[in-house]
Amino acid sequence: MSGAGGSRSRKASHKNVPSSERDDTGTERTAGEPSCPNNGTVEVEHIISRKLELKKKAEHLKANLMRQFDAQVNEFIDSLIEESASLSSSHVNTVFQLSDKEKSKLRHTQQSQGQSKQFVTRRSLLDDLFEVNHIRTIYHMFIALLILFIFSTLIVDFIDQGRLVLEFDLLVYAFGQFPLVVVTWMGMFLSVLVVPFVLLSGWASVYTTSNHGTLWTVLAGSLLLLYQGLCLGFLPTYVVLKNSLPPASCFILILEQVRLMMKTHSFVRENVPRVLSSARTKTNSVAVPQLNQYIYFLFAPTLIYRDNYPRNPCIRWGYVATKFLQVLGCLFYAYYVFVRLCIPQFHNIIMQLFDLRVMVLCVFNSILPGVLVLLLAFFAFLHCWLNAFAEMLRFGDRMFYKDWWNSTSFANYYRTWNVVVHDWLYYYVYRDFMWMTQKRFRAVAMLFVFTVSAVVHEYVLAICFGFFYPVLFCLFMCFGMVFNFVLHDQRKGPIWNVIMWTSLFLGQGVLICLYSQEWYAQRYCPIKEPSFIDLLKPRSWTCYPQSNAAVGAN
Repeated sequence: MSGAGGSRSRKASHKNVPSSERDDTGTERTAGEPSCPNNGTVEVEHIISRKLELKKKAEHLKANLMRQFDAQVNEFIDSLIEESASLSSSHVNTVFQLSDKEKSKLRHTQQSQGQSKQFVTRRSLLDDLFEVNHIRTIYHMFIALLILFIFSTLIVDFIDQGRLVLEFDLLVYAFGQFPLVVVTWMGMFLSVLVVPFVLLSGWASVYTTSNHGTLWTVLAGSLLLLYQGLCLGFLPTYVVLKNSLPPASCFILILEQVRLMMKTHSFVRENVPRVLSSARTKTNSVAVPQLNQYIYFLFAPTLIYRDNYPRNPCIRWGYVATKFLQVLGCLFYAYYVFVRLCIPQFHNIIMQLFDLRVMVLCVFNSILPGVLVLLLAFFAFLHCWLNAFAEMLRFGDRMFYKDWWNSTSFANYYRTWNVVVHDWLYYYVYRDFMWMTQKRFRAVAMLFVFTVSAVVHEYVLAICFGFFYPVLFCLFMCFGMVFNFVLHDQRKGPIWNVIMWTSLFLGQGVLICLYSQEWYAQRYCPIKEPSFIDLLKPRSWTCYPQSNAAVGAN
C-alpha cells in the first residue's frame, strides 16, 4: 500500500513539472522551449529581428516622451509663474507680521509682477526639437532644397549664356546705399540712448523734490512725444523716401525705427509708475535705472523693460557663429526663391490684362514661394538672429516663439508666432486699454490691438516698397479678425490645424502675387506727376499692355 501510494504521489507531483525530452545530441531540454539547432546555438535571425523591433519601439517612445516632456515642462513653468504672481499679501501676512510700510511695498511689488511679463531661463523650442533626429531631418531637407536651387540656377545660366554666372545682382540692388543706412541707424540709436534716459532721469529728480510735479510731467511728456514723432518717426522716413533706398535697406531702417520706438515706450512705461510710487512714499532715492541697464535693454531680444533679466553663465561663441551663418544661408535661400520662382513669373505678368483668370493663376503659383519666404523669415529672424544676440548678451529667456505650427486656431497662432511683439501688444496696448476702460470693452480692446498691428505692418510695407497697396491691412482687419473669432481656442481637432495651414498658404500666395504685380506695374507704368488719388490707387489695375511703352526696357 505504501509503495502504491508513493507511486501515485510521485505521478501526481510529476503532473505540474514540464516534461523533458532529449534532442539528437543527447541534451535534455524542457518541453515548450524553442528548439535549438543541432550545434546548441540560439536562432540568430529571430534575435536580430526582435532587436530591430525593440529599437523601433524605443525610438518611437523617445520621440513621444520628448514631445510630452516639453509640453509638460512648459505648462508647469507657465502655471508656476501664474500661481506665484497671483499670491496675495494675505497669505504672507498669516505667516509673517509685516509693518504697514513693508505691506505697502509688498503690495506694490505683487501688483507690478501680476501685471507684467515674467522672464525665466529657457531655450528656444527649435533648439530642443533639433536634438531629435527625425526633426533635424526636416532641416536637412531644406538644405538639400537650397543646394538644388543653386545648381538649377547655375545650370540654367550656363545653358543660356554659355558660362557660369555667379553674380548676385538682386542682393546687390536690395542692399544698396548701405553706408547711408549705417549712418542713419547710428544717429537713431544714439538719440534713443540719450534723449529718453535724460528726460526720464531729469523728470524723476524734479518730480520727487518739486511742488510743481504736474507741470514738469506735462513738459517732459510733451518733449518725449515731440522727439518720438519728429526725430525718431519723421527723420528716418524722410531719409528713406528722399534717397529712394532699395527694399532691404528700407526694411533695416524702418524696422529698427519701429523697434526703437517700442523699446522707448516700454522703458518709460515701466519706470514712470516706479517714480510715482517713490514720490507717494516720500522715498529719498529716485527709482531710476542705471545707464548700463538701459543700454543692455536696447540690445536685448525683448521689448519689455526690466532692470535685470535671467542670465546664462557663459557665451557659446560657436553657437553664435552658427546662428549668423544660418541667417546668411536664409538670405541666399530667399534670393534663389525670388530668382527661380518669383521673377520669371512676374516679370512679364503685367503684359496680361488684370482679370480673374490671371489673378487665380497668380495666387496659386505664388503659394510655394510665399510659404518658403514665410518659413525663412521666421527661422532667420525669430530663431537665428534673436538667439545669436541672446547668446552674446547671455540673455536667458529664449522663448521668442512657441509651437505656432501646431495651432488649431488663429487666436493661438497670433499668440505663438512672434512672442516678442505679442507681449508688447498685450501688456502695453490690450491691458492698458482694458485698464483705461475699466475692463468693460474686451472686444473693442482686441479690435484696437488688431488695428494697431495692421497699421504698423502696412506702414512698413508702404514705405519700403514705395507704394500704398493695403493688401496686408485688409487681410489683417477682415480675414484676420474673422478667423480670430471663428477659429478660436475651442477648436482642438487636427482638421482645424489643416484649415489654419490652408488659410496661411492662401494668404501668403495673395500677398506675394498682389505686391509683386504692383511692384512691376509701378516700374512699367510710371506717372511723372502723380496726384494724391494716383498715389492711393493701385497701378496694377490700370497698367495694361497697350499703355505700357517700357516693358522691353526691364
